[in-house]
Amino acid sequence: MTEDDRTPDDSGRTDGSGLPVAPDDETPTWRERKQRSQGLSRLTYEYFERSRREDQDLRQESDYVERDVLGFPTWPHEMIRNLSIASFFVGIMLFLSATMPPHIGAPANPSSTPAIILPDWYLYWSFGLLKLGPLNPELAVLGGQKLTADRTYGVLANVVVVGIIAMVPFLNKGSARRPVEQPFWAAVGVGGVTFAFTISILAIKNLVPMNVDLLFDLTFVLPIVMFFVTYAVLKTMREGYMYGLNKRYYRLRPPR
Repeated sequence: MTEDDRTPDDSGRTDGSGLPVAPDDETPTWRERKQRSQGLSRLTYEYFERSRREDQDLRQESDYVERDVLGFPTWPHEMIRNLSIASFFVGIMLFLSATMPPHIGAPANPSSTPAIILPDWYLYWSFGLLKLGPLNPELAVLGGQKLTADRTYGVLANVVVVGIIAMVPFLNKGSARRPVEQPFWAAVGVGGVTFAFTISILAIKNLVPMNVDLLFDLTFVLPIVMFFVTYAVLKTMREGYMYGLNKRYYRLRPPR
């Protein structure tokens, strides 16, 4: 038996650069994964390249003829199904509104203004942006006057925030579907959701038993903290995730 005929032991496997590869039933340590960082990037490239080539070879060798997908016509199949579902939910809403009518309170007094005026709960974040008066700078060149009124400043803040949200899909053009695959954009999402929550709490600061200055600081500090925490956690998990992905791939499709 020659040396090439013998089956190599798992403990003697390498990744091509001389670094040892852990056996299949053993989880590599953090230090071992750090040493394999260069090998992981090469394995990731080989993973997609091998998958693309094998899929192309299968298509060329197969005698299967692609055909149009069998579908149902819009009328009457799709229209009748959608109308049935819509009619069901409309009937449920009419039934609930007839059996449980809302309580009608006393009419509003037009001569007095309520102590607390709040929009619907899903607009708290926008209402909170209208209360960013402390961030409106007082310019010395204007004699300590503000360039714009606090109300205008809040409206501009809404435009900026909505504009940033609208730009995110155009900036993030990746095809990843898991947060661990794109830690930065996942952290941006967590930070944005946290900011929406904190700015909503700021909108109802009169109802929150907390110091107003502390609440104002947490409104902007907490989203930044959540961004860095999320990014650090996902970045740490990403290397192990890629290692497991490559490991499963080579187990199912061993190198030829």
